[in-house]
Amino acid sequence: MRELELLMPTLFGLEGLCADELRRLGMEGVRAENGRVRCKASPGDIPRVNLNLRTGERVLLVVGEYEARDFDALFEGARALPWEDFIPRDGAFPIKGHSLSSQLHAVPACQAVLKKAVAARLGEKYGLAQLPENGALYQLQFSIMKDHVTLMVDTTGPGLHKRGYRAVGVAAPLRETLAAAMVLLSRYRGRDPFCDPFCGSGTIPIEAALIAKNRAPGLNRSFSAQRWQWLDSTLWLRAADEAMDGEYHGSYDIWGGDIDPRAMDIARSNAEKAEVEDVVRFDVADAARFRRDEPYGRIVTNPPYGERLLEKKEAEGLYRAFGAAAGALPPGWRVSVLSSHTEFERTFGRPADKKRKLYNGMLKCELFQYDRRERGGQA
Repeated sequence: MRELELLMPTLFGLEGLCADELRRLGMEGVRAENGRVRCKASPGDIPRVNLNLRTGERVLLVVGEYEARDFDALFEGARALPWEDFIPRDGAFPIKGHSLSSQLHAVPACQAVLKKAVAARLGEKYGLAQLPENGALYQLQFSIMKDHVTLMVDTTGPGLHKRGYRAVGVAAPLRETLAAAMVLLSRYRGRDPFCDPFCGSGTIPIEAALIAKNRAPGLNRSFSAQRWQWLDSTLWLRAADEAMDGEYHGSYDIWGGDIDPRAMDIARSNAEKAEVEDVVRFDVADAARFRRDEPYGRIVTNPPYGERLLEKKEAEGLYRAFGAAAGALPPGWRVSVLSSHTEFERTFGRPADKKRKLYNGMLKCELFQYDRRERGGQA
């Protein structure tokens, strides 16, 4: 089979992190774009990327790209692509997508035209007037941006943030891909004590534990492409074996706390499902009274913002109390806090050393990072 191209959508602000991950996996031709990252690939890379990627949302296989400013061009461009290389005669191929800043802006009409074009190509190749579509799923996706059409097949299925460990959660859960990104941005690698005083259902400490252990986040779930005829099933076994062989088996100090006892029960259950219960612990605790005596460590946390879980004034009071607790930590501690609150730095008690714009779903946030060592003892 010819060389493949993969496209990984990301949350805005995480493109660089995702690109770095792909380079560490040995992928070639990696390039970051707005909201997505591309790379060259072989068939065996489809399992490797799906199993190992922490900050990408899914892995899409690019079938083709072309320009289209009218429906005729959209149809002919899609019909000219080698869909039979990927979709068998009984494959189900629903299609969805989006269009931005393009002549073809009616998404349902684009869906219908593209579906018709792919069906025409496959029907001609397989000698069928009617395609059964009763086999494995080959979810097609299209992106039309400034009249440039990209057509893809989704290899992942449910998004990569669905690791398989969070069966239940608490209010306003943090997406696992964003939690992993926050941990990576804190430069935590497993050596320092790691704490999340507002951990809720435990997503940030669990992602920190997966990173510390170098455990592939996709090992406990399945993927759409596992059922594809043209992708050898032994490639998935090989990728899983490779991932497990790369795991670390050290001793780590990873802690999560929350004032809600029910959340702590859920967090412990989630840690067991993620198979990291041996390296992370959870306690009912008040973040306003947080303290640690170790000379260095990491805090990475996502406190309530005020828009959803607490009234704005209550959130500000919480930030003030937590800021005082963080300020009393020994000088070697680094603190990273995700918040959408416009007055976070003022209420926390000090300006951040670094800020990074991120999105929690559709909510625009900032990651406020404090390094006490850079500020001569001020967090």
